[in-house]
Amino acid sequence: MSSPEISIKLKRLDHGAGLPLPAYATAHAAGLDVVSAEDVTLAPGARHAVATGFAIAIPEGYEVQVRPRSGLALKHGVTCLNTPGTIDADYRGEVKVILANLGSEPFEVKRGERIAQLVPAAVQRAAFAEVSDLDETARGAGGFGSTGR
Repeated sequence: MSSPEISIKLKRLDHGAGLPLPAYATAHAAGLDVVSAEDVTLAPGARHAVATGFAIAIPEGYEVQVRPRSGLALKHGVTCLNTPGTIDADYRGEVKVILANLGSEPFEVKRGERIAQLVPAAVQRAAFAEVSDLDETARGAGGFGSTGR
């Protein structure tokens, strides 16, 4: 069963002229590939908010998640920080992708190169209710690594 398609308005910025819009690479891809609107060199250990050349208007009740591309991570050690990043429905600035070079060699990001994936997702809002005690569970307060390696 497929989810209904949502419409996301996109405003191309001047420095995004001539670049492809975010697009699915295959019929069943979950994320839309997004490309860089600038040339930048990431030194080992460096990070940079890479321009995409567009801004978007996401419908209320949705977000767009920014996720890394597996090929960049595996082959070059380049990934997105703050993953998944969230673009909120009320944000109207340029979409930027925070890339980090975890590899041992400088990495050249070229204008027009695919750098990340955008995944639209429904948002479930929550309200916190302060209480004096929480119910007990088998896990309890066991955290980081408590259920295995």
